[in-house]
Amino acid sequence: MEVKANYEYKIIDTPVGPIHLIATEKGLSGLVLADKDYIRTKLPTATYNEQAPVLIQTELQLNEYFAKKRKIFDIPLDFQGTAFQIRVREVLLGVSYGTTRTYGQLAQQLGDSKAVRAVGGALNKNPIAIIVPCHRIVGTSGKLVGFAGGIRNKSILLDLEQHYQTPTLFDL
Repeated sequence: MEVKANYEYKIIDTPVGPIHLIATEKGLSGLVLADKDYIRTKLPTATYNEQAPVLIQTELQLNEYFAKKRKIFDIPLDFQGTAFQIRVREVLLGVSYGTTRTYGQLAQQLGDSKAVRAVGGALNKNPIAIIVPCHRIVGTSGKLVGFAGGIRNKSILLDLEQHYQTPTLFDL
């Protein structure tokens, strides 16, 4: 018998607008930018709980990210979706801060250069934006395309990553 996960959420304010954080006891399962385009991601019913440990940890790390003091997240993740969607997200975690890849490059990395559309479809359903960095995937020409959180927010995130400032001893 399958046990159904309990989902908890909180909403935080960020430079890209309000973000809904959703977690299970296993880890973060959703980071949703409150943009009208993000309705494509199906989200579970969740209970409001701003004291859930994973949500607190996620908020802290996101604040550090937006303050340009964090490049890598170390939050436990609870991926939901098909086996292919999960595989795409796992590969996506390897796209380094401050870099971009194309949909084609991601498909090649998955071992099937013809799976460009399937990769795009999987990214379209990525429920953990920013931390699973679908904003780092661009069109073949380098054009900003296909971000469910909105192209404006994609641009903000990529610009933030290009202007990272290494913390000094005074910041630590």
